[in-house]
Amino acid sequence: MVRGDGDRYTSVMTTVPTGGSAAPTNATDLGVESSSPDDASRPVTLRTLRRFVREGTPFACLTCYDATTARWLEAAGVPLLLVGDTAAEMILGLPGTIHAPLEFMLTLTAAVKRGAPRTFVMGDMPFMSYQADDSEALRNAGRFLTDGRADAVKLEVDRSFVPLVSKMARAGIPVVAHVGSRPQQVKHDGGYHSVGRTAAEARRLIEDAAMLEDAGAVMLLIEATPDEIAARIVERTRVPVIGCGAGPSCHGQIVVTQDLFGLTSWQPAFARPIAAFGEQIIGTARQWIAKVRERDLGPHPYQMREGELEKL
Repeated sequence: MVRGDGDRYTSVMTTVPTGGSAAPTNATDLGVESSSPDDASRPVTLRTLRRFVREGTPFACLTCYDATTARWLEAAGVPLLLVGDTAAEMILGLPGTIHAPLEFMLTLTAAVKRGAPRTFVMGDMPFMSYQADDSEALRNAGRFLTDGRADAVKLEVDRSFVPLVSKMARAGIPVVAHVGSRPQQVKHDGGYHSVGRTAAEARRLIEDAAMLEDAGAVMLLIEATPDEIAARIVERTRVPVIGCGAGPSCHGQIVVTQDLFGLTSWQPAFARPIAAFGEQIIGTARQWIAKVRERDLGPHPYQMREGELEKL
């Protein structure tokens, strides 16, 4: 996933005030699992997502990088979390997604799954963890399932990766094929840009998606395309399709959580904030600063045992 600017995506400043009703306390409140009273404790699996598709129920997805946030997002009923390589920017403060280290991504993926054990967790394979060699790619993808406890891995691919996706599928690795704008290609492409704005480009993208599904991809993620192209892909394929700035036709929608929560200074136009948590953090921190300056810390919880102070 990418967080663009310039002529790629129009930036949106964080000015949206907080508000709205309180978040639900469990997945059942959002209808994530609603066929029986026991469904709230059942994990979200590929079967769950396929059922959403059959029933015509759009499902929400968010990025996540830590166990604490994962726990709250699972409580809210978000059925799918992506441990995206955007962690390079959001967590490490690096200038782009290609800087996300493999071991770091494995650690974060496992943390998110521990925090949200019933949520479908997708691990994002970082730059150069799967491009150089198919055998290395298989081993790294396998580590996302074992060390990272992921339910699936996401790869930024086109038709040239069909043999690799086929090998991973044969090995039992659930692959989410990320097509359209591919942030790991940013230096090769000379910058971020939307994809599928010409008929020829759109036709190739639709064909890529179909070929990757035929190779064994269990889901597709489309980034930064016109809605008409995403709609064609949804019609052409049979797997769940997640959109990231690809319009409302997709079965699921994903954005970076920090963008949605108003924790970044700008966001892609498709990830408009619906909260202003950044402003709340500033306000809370300022209250803490004032309390410390005034020595207003409340009753101190630790006391010496009776008679011990005199001995000191």
